[in-house]
Amino acid sequence: MAEKKRAKTGARVRKVAGDGSKRTPRARRASPASTPRERVLTLSTLSPAPGSTQARKRVGRGPGSGLGKTSGKGHKGHKARTGGATNPGFEGGQMPMYRRLPKRGFTNPFRVEAQVVNLLDLKKVSAAEVSPETLYSAGLIGKPDSPVKLLGTGDADRAYTVRGVALSAPARAKIEAAGGKIEG
Repeated sequence: MAEKKRAKTGARVRKVAGDGSKRTPRARRASPASTPRERVLTLSTLSPAPGSTQARKRVGRGPGSGLGKTSGKGHKGHKARTGGATNPGFEGGQMPMYRRLPKRGFTNPFRVEAQVVNLLDLKKVSAAEVSPETLYSAGLIGKPDSPVKLLGTGDADRAYTVRGVALSAPARAKIEAAGGKIEG
């Protein structure tokens, strides 16, 4: 059903009919044995669902727009000004929660996060040597100059030589069990 809708501003909204497709006389004469053609979704056929879009609010265009003079913001006051919004923790002048609660804890500015690699990911490394450079070239870590730690999730599929990488105890045991060796 096609319906005319009016937005609050009085602007006309275009008519929308069914699924947006037009039936031609030729399309009605198709034989019942043929299947109906499906609508192909491409960038040129994209459209919003009927009734889901509204014309944007055009403010400051005079009294005929329905949002004239003060542009829908009322008369004066903090919220009528540009940028007149409160910060997320504002509680109407009451002492906000983030100032009422005591500070607690400590954040170590010198903490170094290790990049984590699991044993099951080592299948992507073509070489038998595991070092930050080989892990970086295989795409397993993002920075070759940052610390790396090998964890024991999964199994070592071949004997690896591990160099310049920290290991967890299970990872060390699995690599040594597979015949690999760990160097410095």
